[in-house]
Amino acid sequence: MNDRKPELDDILTLHGIRPTAVRILVCKAMAGFHDTFSMNDLEEVLDSVDKSTLFRTLTLFAEHHLVHVIEDGSGSTKYCMCRNDHACSVEELHCHFYCEACHKTFCLDHTHIPAVRYPAGFEVRQVDYLLKGRCAACRNKRHE
Repeated sequence: MNDRKPELDDILTLHGIRPTAVRILVCKAMAGFHDTFSMNDLEEVLDSVDKSTLFRTLTLFAEHHLVHVIEDGSGSTKYCMCRNDHACSVEELHCHFYCEACHKTFCLDHTHIPAVRYPAGFEVRQVDYLLKGRCAACRNKRHE
């Protein structure tokens, strides 16, 4: 019996990635995260996949714009699954919020990165826009 979802095969193929059993497994695990996730988060969910395979898979997914790489200053690289059906342009990227209390990084899907002027001749491939503070849950804990 084949328990692979055809949608995952299609997502990988759409991004130019050959669907293998491990890549489909990783893609399925990533789809389970609402906001960002780290490689450690994936390791916990996919204990049957070794760390080097996860790293190579995430690197491949990032190169093919299936995941976005977020540096939130925590020292742990975070990833979020691209929700577009194609390679994202800079104008389509969204902001992120890093909670200094619980150390989670949230996608602010509907908050686009503002346009930034840069010198002629430069080529922008990635823009990171990070807000830091306390998420609503941590802020409410402090006031209880």
